[in-house]
Amino acid sequence: MPKVSAVNVPYTSYLRVYEPLAAFPESERDHWTRYARRAERPSYQDELRRSLADLLPTPPVPVPVHESGDAFVAEVDGVVCVCPWRTRLRGWQALGELGEDLPASVLDAVLPPLVRRQAALDYERWLARNPDARPWIRTSTWQVPLNWFVLVTDEEREYEKGTGPAGAAPLLRYRTPMVQARRRTARALRTLRDALDDGPLIEGLVDVGRWLEEFHPRSLVELDYGGLVHALPAGDLEGDHSAADVAEGIEALRTGDGATAGEAYGRLVERWRSVRDRRSAN
Repeated sequence: MPKVSAVNVPYTSYLRVYEPLAAFPESERDHWTRYARRAERPSYQDELRRSLADLLPTPPVPVPVHESGDAFVAEVDGVVCVCPWRTRLRGWQALGELGEDLPASVLDAVLPPLVRRQAALDYERWLARNPDARPWIRTSTWQVPLNWFVLVTDEEREYEKGTGPAGAAPLLRYRTPMVQARRRTARALRTLRDALDDGPLIEGLVDVGRWLEEFHPRSLVELDYGGLVHALPAGDLEGDHSAADVAEGIEALRTGDGATAGEAYGRLVERWRSVRDRRSAN
């Protein structure tokens, strides 16, 4: 497979769902069965490089013309599970959110209004034919949303230090069974609704919970720091136990211990301050 660039594309985290092959329609299941047997498969960096390459022509191509046939593959208790990229669908959805992240002048320079309007019309027509479509992957730039940490526990944390600039990048991720992710979401929502007024944390957790309900109950949920490992100093990354802090804060709220909840939240704010500072600098 030709590489678009050898440069790593950083600063995006991922929430992925891997579904067992039995969850897919038979025609699609055959494709993923063959795909999972491949010796080599592309990485998330390859997907990002392809997307960046599409922005170079004039006019740019904001959304792939054809849907990706690639996926991430994992084995769960001997069962092969896949997480389809669905790059085209995710591109359409991300395009609709760009106005919230970029000033109008910058957005128009990167993606002219005519290009965006055509992409929006294409998405509208496609969605009319595929009303139940949903992505297997959610992304977030410059952060890991706090509601994602609710789905996992510190015991599920996987950390690899990496081998330096020329070798493998660091890895920080969590993997958990779907049933556990749903159970933790429901418990956290009960606690947060009892202790807090409605706000972004509760709204985000409700949204994630609804998304999880759309998948097979034997799926695997993965929270991956992705390119954010490049935005956090190595020592900070190794000592990052944000899922434990979120769990401690929610448990403290459940028992009415506001002081402990505040301390856990303070650790989270301090940990992610350096990432927010880098975002502001860019």
